[in-house]
Amino acid sequence: MKAEVINPFLESARTVIQQVVQVSPSTGSLGVKEIQPVEDHIWIQIDMTGHFSGMVIFGLQEEVALRIVSAMMGGFVLTEMDEMGRSAISELGNMISGNASTILSNQGYVVDITPPKVIQSEGGQAAPRKALCIPLVMDGIGELDIQVMIS
Repeated sequence: MKAEVINPFLESARTVIQQVVQVSPSTGSLGVKEIQPVEDHIWIQIDMTGHFSGMVIFGLQEEVALRIVSAMMGGFVLTEMDEMGRSAISELGNMISGNASTILSNQGYVVDITPPKVIQSEGGQAAPRKALCIPLVMDGIGELDIQVMIS
């Protein structure tokens, strides 16, 4: 795994969150983490091909996703992750990934990304996978994990 791949996603996530959620996130510690299904979590998965093959997953607790979506919608409070909420959180992943792929392109890397998939989990039996992970902490909202798995 290449640590420098995560930096464009980190830079993009900080910028996009600041613009659409009106919060300046702080960065946690970079590390390797086992990713596995967890109850009450939402993942936004974007697959990548090109210079880097793999995926980026934005992971967050459902209540954090609801706070983000509510902020994106000008303060309209959502109490459950409905179709509108899934669409909004998917668009957040799309904006972050699109900006990150532009940054990678400007650095000379050709990377194609897929539209985001929003995955909600009730827990599961999937085998854990290792990912390069860095959390973004948003005051008053919660944490968003950026997880990069490159083959």
